[in-house]
Amino acid sequence: MLPLFDNVPTRRLPVVTWALIGANFAVWLWELGGRSSHIDDYAFYPCAVSGPCVGAARSHLAWPEGTVTGMFLHASWLHILGNMLFLWIFGNNVEDVMGRLRFIVFYLGAGFAAALAQTWVTLHYAGVGAASVPNVGASGAIAGVLGAYFLLLPRASVLTAIFLGFFFILRQIPAIFFLGIWIALQALDGTLSLTTPQAGGGVAFFAHIGGFAFGILTVHLVKVRRPLQPTSW
Repeated sequence: MLPLFDNVPTRRLPVVTWALIGANFAVWLWELGGRSSHIDDYAFYPCAVSGPCVGAARSHLAWPEGTVTGMFLHASWLHILGNMLFLWIFGNNVEDVMGRLRFIVFYLGAGFAAALAQTWVTLHYAGVGAASVPNVGASGAIAGVLGAYFLLLPRASVLTAIFLGFFFILRQIPAIFFLGIWIALQALDGTLSLTTPQAGGGVAFFAHIGGFAFGILTVHLVKVRRPLQPTSW
């Protein structure tokens, strides 16, 4: 399923959401000039929280700095395009509810919560080698946005492309259903990755779960207004 857009308007332009998308693409273009070395130097490493680190990770940034820089790095075009699509669709309404300054603080806080959730799981279940693998991507912070949206706008709908082999159909799916399926899949795949690590494909599922939980738990603490109501299609 590929989300395309929702049916909730905003009161003003989502400047911070657009700026975050622009910053992520700017960093991605910078990465293309030396992707491997940039990831090695600026990624977040779980072992930075509690060592030891091995291999290239031994020259890591301190974990707070690495958490921030790692949020803006991506591993592939598919990685960044998928993340930015979700931020484009769901970020504007969450920003509208929180205000610009609170939203950027919330976004970064979700990124930290996501990184620390993945770190705890990695250190407890995967060992030093896995903890020395670079973690990159905005998906943990964006998962916080999804968690906030899940609570704020359960009656919203998301126009979604559902692929059936070489064909697809367009359907309006309730946001609470779309995001509920998404987080359920993260939990399922994350659980499977504990017993069969190769099945995870390098995806930080517990970062997604940690970010989503952060969004649910904190959104009502930082919102300053109610969201606008969904419109008819």
